[in-house]
Amino acid sequence: MIEQIDAHHHFWRYSEAEYGWIGQDMEQLRRNFLPADLEPEIAAADVQGVITVQARQTTEETAWLLSLAEQSSFVRGVIGWAPIASPEFPSLLLSLVENRKLKGLRHVLQDEPDQTYMLQPCFQRGISSLKGTGLVYDILIYEAQLPTAALLVDSHPDQIFVLDHLGKPKIRDRELSPWRERLREIAARRNVYCKFSGLATEADWARWTMDDLRPYFDVALECFGAGRLLAGSDWPVCTMVTGYQRWWQTLRELVSALSPDEQDGILGRNAKRVYRLEGELK
Repeated sequence: MIEQIDAHHHFWRYSEAEYGWIGQDMEQLRRNFLPADLEPEIAAADVQGVITVQARQTTEETAWLLSLAEQSSFVRGVIGWAPIASPEFPSLLLSLVENRKLKGLRHVLQDEPDQTYMLQPCFQRGISSLKGTGLVYDILIYEAQLPTAALLVDSHPDQIFVLDHLGKPKIRDRELSPWRERLREIAARRNVYCKFSGLATEADWARWTMDDLRPYFDVALECFGAGRLLAGSDWPVCTMVTGYQRWWQTLRELVSALSPDEQDGILGRNAKRVYRLEGELK
């Protein structure tokens, strides 16, 4: 039996000062979300492991997430944050990679005022430093940034990248283009994988259905194939619009027409391979 892996979720101890991106319209997120909150959710949804992703851009949070991973066996790995563009990054990286629970890094590129920030020499040098570490780089962007992200990928053909949330298509507006064409272009780079995660919050919060998401899943499947798609929840952000079990039921329904091997890949095996997770249910 292949383990089912939630390839994208978050933990935090909430404070308004540290989580300014959680607005007044996200009241239910303005509290702590910790392993004890997630564990019963994944058990009920028959999910065996999770990848925890940074939500603050501090090395302190990265250390905290790694400590949670050491304490919680179902937390299979961490995508942390580090100052990639800093001259000190290569030396910091030496200590980071000592922790085997660290599987990758991410920077909140979608919030950078300069949309070409990811192409600046200092950031490019930082990404180059990942070579040989086995760490993945998660790309968090809006769909308008997909062409720029493709240029980033072109500069690092040996680096594995994972695009979060399908590049955030405009599902609420039912727009497929130009997102579809941009996604197809970046997917042509074989070192790029993609997470089907965080999509319900890009749809109509009150009225979204699986049929709203299906066209975007179909495009992602066409672009990346079943071998380069990963399933994720974006919990607890997703709780604004869906329960955890409902989201995993939606994912399973979306992949239900695929072969059992393809379903296993999207729902777990691809995440295990990309993020080098240890252990597998037999």
